Amino acid sequence: MDSARVIPILSVAASGRPPRQALRRWAQAGFFVLFVLAPVFNLLRFDLVAGHAWLLGFEWHAGLEDFSRGGIDAPGVVLRVIGRVLLPILGVGALLIWVAWRWGRLYCGWLCPHFSVVETINACMRRATGRPSLWESRPLPPREPDGTPVHYGRAWWLVTVPLAVGFAFVWAVVLLTYLLPPFQVYGHLLAGTPTRNEFIFIGAGTLVLSAEFLFARHLFCRYACAVGLFQSLAWMGNRAAMVVGFTRDRAADCASCYSACDHVCPMRLKPRNIKRAMFTCTQCAQCVSACETTQRDNPQGPLLRWVSDAAARDNEAAFQAPKQERKIP
Repeated sequence: MDSARVIPILSVAASGRPPRQALRRWAQAGFFVLFVLAPVFNLLRFDLVAGHAWLLGFEWHAGLEDFSRGGIDAPGVVLRVIGRVLLPILGVGALLIWVAWRWGRLYCGWLCPHFSVVETINACMRRATGRPSLWESRPLPPREPDGTPVHYGRAWWLVTVPLAVGFAFVWAVVLLTYLLPPFQVYGHLLAGTPTRNEFIFIGAGTLVLSAEFLFARHLFCRYACAVGLFQSLAWMGNRAAMVVGFTRDRAADCASCYSACDHVCPMRLKPRNIKRAMFTCTQCAQCVSACETTQRDNPQGPLLRWVSDAAARDNEAAFQAPKQERKIP
């Protein structure tokens, strides 16, 4: 296959670099730290007390103050709101959609702080129940793709539940700092004297997010996240976009595997399926890494890999071939 049509998947030995999943974890951890610290350093937040936003350490005003003082007229306010509020938001959204159109939901799989929580709690819940989600119908095989055994035990609930609640509390506090001065919020918490409104916001946020993290993690990503939905729609609109490709003519090699690619998917998808059945794929490449591991002794290499452009179109056409053949009289 033309190498220009396939996104190369380098092994650790060949590249001398850390494994793909290690790089992804570092990216997720870095973005989670940014998510937590952005309000502290006024990188991005809206201050309800001051009545204006902060961006990269600078005050960001929409210009309504000048209108209140009579400095500008109504059309001037409209232009300022468009230029200082709507256009920047649309610009960021357009960049996100363009990235998704080319490469899929990379933000979700490689940066999103919610998705990193999804994967973390999935791993702990698998240890507690044998299933990554309470809604999974059957337990997963008790081993990793490299053959490492996974031991299940109910004692892991003592880790899973506090971890979910802890993440929910952190999220509730951090979200509040995007609206109120961070040092005020953290100062009140450390002193044990949060205001009534702070207590209600953090308490309600922790309760709702705890329920979401325990019961509806990947379901939220699949059906309720607007950011993920628009990325998926953009990705589906480009037949040449990067996708996990499956070498169907070597499907017999899957007999030596235990469907590891299916079991590792945090979104509970079937990576060897057609693209439209992978609508919510986050491009986390865990399925690709699992296939590389299980097929590491196969001289022909893995059956799953990232492909784009003509290879992506060919990958989808391969699934349609049987239908086309049946139409031949």
